[in-house]
Amino acid sequence: MKFAICQELFENWDWIRQCRFMAEVGYTGIELAPFTLASRITDVSADKRRELRQQAEDHGLTICGLHWLLAKTEGLHLTTNDRSVRETTTKYLIELGKACGDFGGTVMVFGSPNQRNLQPGISREQAYENAAEVFRNALPAFADRGVKIAMEPLTPLETNFVNTCAEAVELIDRVGHPNLVLHQDVKAMLSEPTPIPELIAKYAKVTGHFHVNDDNLLGPGMGRTDYRPIVIALLETGYSGWVSVEVFDYKPGAEFIARESINYMRRILDEVTNDAAR
Repeated sequence: MKFAICQELFENWDWIRQCRFMAEVGYTGIELAPFTLASRITDVSADKRRELRQQAEDHGLTICGLHWLLAKTEGLHLTTNDRSVRETTTKYLIELGKACGDFGGTVMVFGSPNQRNLQPGISREQAYENAAEVFRNALPAFADRGVKIAMEPLTPLETNFVNTCAEAVELIDRVGHPNLVLHQDVKAMLSEPTPIPELIAKYAKVTGHFHVNDDNLLGPGMGRTDYRPIVIALLETGYSGWVSVEVFDYKPGAEFIARESINYMRRILDEVTNDAAR
């Protein structure tokens, strides 16, 4: 099981310090939030991308991908009826895909709730078709570099577009491109009536990325979620992608959250593996 962490947690840390600490505590992957580098990914030069990638690799780390793709941007939206905005969004996703490849990443998690919410007067059907159009037009531009978009269901408290794994798969099927996959996030799946292990098993074939966190917006093991059945389900379905820590409450501090999260995940993994060997 490969463990990564979403690096926006490390607010005001320089890149080298982030890499050094992540490696020290045992992560092998970095999930990068573009807004931590610049307001637009196009402001990060090819030379700078290569430099950041090399510095991560020098610490034994892979930049596994990007998330918060449209955070802190303006004029971008996935489901809008405004064709010019959809076209601009498509072009920006293409730039993100190219950057992801430059960093050595293979997955871009599409969360960005504010840039996908249904706007007034738009139907669910039209929103799905608009989103599908954006993805259909963007994916071919970077698919040959092995970069995929992972559609992330979010809770109804965050967005009114794609709240369940089933709805994400509905969009994936509509797009019909192999480089659009499902992203599963524990916090989000907790809002579904179906138990998380069942969701993992049901959608295993289309799942391309996985976020771990807890019901209190902290890291795994810091809330009430029982991770044993989750880890068992990931192992039993043969999930081979990244398991990435993403938190939303930074108050305990980046070092504490990062260290406790990976220690907990490793402990549960060891327990499950040892039980299976008996």
